[in-house]
Amino acid sequence: MASKIIFFFLFILFPSSQFHLCGAQTLVKAGYWYASGEFPIQDINSALFTHLSYAFADVNASNYQLLIPSASQQYLSTFPTIVKRRNPSVKPLLSIWNGISATGKSIAGENVTDSVLSSMVSASSKRKSFIDSSIKTARRYGFQGMDLFWVWPNSTDLSNIGVLLDEWRAAINSEQRQPDFGIREWLNKGMPPSKLVLGLPYHGYAWKLVSSQDNAIGAPSSGPAVNIDGSMGYKAIKSYIRDYGYGATSVYNATYVVNLLTTPTIWINFDDVETIKAKMSYVKEKKLIGFKAFQLSNDDNWVLSRAAQEGENQANKQQLLLKIILPVSLIVILAVALLFYLRRRKVQSEAEMVLTSIPSPRINAPAAENFGSDASHLQVFKFANIKGATNNFSSANKLGEGGFGPVYKGKLPGGQEIAVKRLSRTSTQGHEEFQNEVTLTARLQHVNLVRLLGYCTEKEEKLLIYEFMPNKSLELYLFDPVRRYVLDWEKRVRIIEGVTQGLLYLQEYSNITVIHRDLKASNILLDCDMNPKISDFGMARLFKKDVNEANTGRIVGTYGYVPPEYVRKGIYSMKYDVYSFGVLLLQIISGKRNTCYYGPQENLNLLEYAYELWSDDRGTEFIDTSLDDSSSTCKIMRCMQIALLCVQENPENRPTMLEVFSMLKNASMAATTPRRPAFSVKADKNTGSTSASQQEICSFNDPQISQLEPR
Repeated sequence: MASKIIFFFLFILFPSSQFHLCGAQTLVKAGYWYASGEFPIQDINSALFTHLSYAFADVNASNYQLLIPSASQQYLSTFPTIVKRRNPSVKPLLSIWNGISATGKSIAGENVTDSVLSSMVSASSKRKSFIDSSIKTARRYGFQGMDLFWVWPNSTDLSNIGVLLDEWRAAINSEQRQPDFGIREWLNKGMPPSKLVLGLPYHGYAWKLVSSQDNAIGAPSSGPAVNIDGSMGYKAIKSYIRDYGYGATSVYNATYVVNLLTTPTIWINFDDVETIKAKMSYVKEKKLIGFKAFQLSNDDNWVLSRAAQEGENQANKQQLLLKIILPVSLIVILAVALLFYLRRRKVQSEAEMVLTSIPSPRINAPAAENFGSDASHLQVFKFANIKGATNNFSSANKLGEGGFGPVYKGKLPGGQEIAVKRLSRTSTQGHEEFQNEVTLTARLQHVNLVRLLGYCTEKEEKLLIYEFMPNKSLELYLFDPVRRYVLDWEKRVRIIEGVTQGLLYLQEYSNITVIHRDLKASNILLDCDMNPKISDFGMARLFKKDVNEANTGRIVGTYGYVPPEYVRKGIYSMKYDVYSFGVLLLQIISGKRNTCYYGPQENLNLLEYAYELWSDDRGTEFIDTSLDDSSSTCKIMRCMQIALLCVQENPENRPTMLEVFSMLKNASMAATTPRRPAFSVKADKNTGSTSASQQEICSFNDPQISQLEPR
């Protein structure tokens, strides 16, 4: 009997060719991930596959709808997103089977005549219930197709399977939820394609998730997020992704032709470069007259508009190339040879030209005199070596992305692991950051600062090469419900002390005063021993020792970490980083984000919530619940008081980092009582007035600051 057993594997994919570039058929490389196993989804090397199936969904024997076991429900919503991070082209499939009992019996050679799949395929009404439910479930969770896994010896089922396939495909093809149904309706009613343009929205929408465990397409929401109507311009969305932290990325959903960003509480859909290019491919395929974008002010340095233009120009360029390739081939070869020769002569001097030809607008000239020469000891890497180390900048090696551009993990021929920042050609701040980081980081050497190993400026590239931090960022642990348990109080104290030492070096012990201006959890990287290192000096400013403060007309920074005097007047000083340190310290104590609201009415920002609890002698309620060391409560409350002093409204009321260090090390040292922190809505009990920064909170709408902005 066992010799007759047939393993039946069936792929049925959602139609998506309308929005995909045409290409040659490739070999199918598929694999199953079993939800009941112990192999984490994150460990799947999806770069090795074309299709990955989530195994398995059951079928309800009473109504023949899909049934997801409660034990694996949490994995279903995250599977498509996780496998696409390393390989955006992989197609996640939802695999459906006969259930563990029937499948086990079939594999053992038993004749299973009453399985749920056999019953389902035998009747039209049962098939319809199954088909409708399977499509709805797969769409909801972002799967691009379905997979039928069936082990059976019954040949009668084969003919019924054929009927199921026909009905399944017909149901998918007739879906009204296909992303181009509006255009198809116009075309079906006789509207000429040459009279139609395709709308390209330069905005998206944010929604509050009902459950952090259910964040797939179609998941329940409690209403708009971030703004009153949930709308967000593309520029604001990209800023939100950068500010959210280390490793946060959006995912392109080819089924709905949209980019998605999901957090534990918020879901955002929008059009990014991949979506725009897919839509422009659709415009050419359907011979539409063109596109119309709404609205231009939401574009981020013309990224989306350029993507649309590139998609439009691609076909014309290919036709032109075919017409001229033969007669000018010899000229092209000669030109390439000449260009190679000239580039070879230029490479040796190019790096020095980059460092000296453009003055850095972020560095005060008196403080930075002869500063460029400090980069001379850095290694100048060959582009070919970095390309090889990062596997040609593959998505599998990508660690994250910021305003500068993507960051990749690499391994040099000698085995040394590195982190590589690659300047994005569309970056609005990368050129200045490159100047700042090379000249500044080269001179600053401290155990609690990330070390710059070198740079590369070949082939019009701008790459920064750093020591690799295997434990990534502090943010990865602080705000994760599982990873936060790695950070016991002892480790958190070591992180606090390390960050304090790093800031002390920048403000007190280096030859010049350095204001970081972007201190936050995602910029605190952790080495193999969980020791902290401050990173990302692209926004830093330098002072001579006799200069106390300066101002700027361009407001930059990260929402929630920027002090009020900087927002209102552009004034920055050493107290800027003290304020940011105070916010960070409160986050280390509580494990809470500063972009959410807290309290019984959920109307208090993180600083005000901490102050309310501390002033009411309920500070222990603020402590991260993962910290169960009751013997450290007194020390934690001391840190909470110091943090509240650091986030005072008036910079003169904030301690210096030297005073912070002394208060942290000496518990008997007197510390003043904090007043209500900056950006408070409630009135201070001592003054009877609201925070001045809150009265001018509209300053946060300045488009130069890295924060959310509605379309």
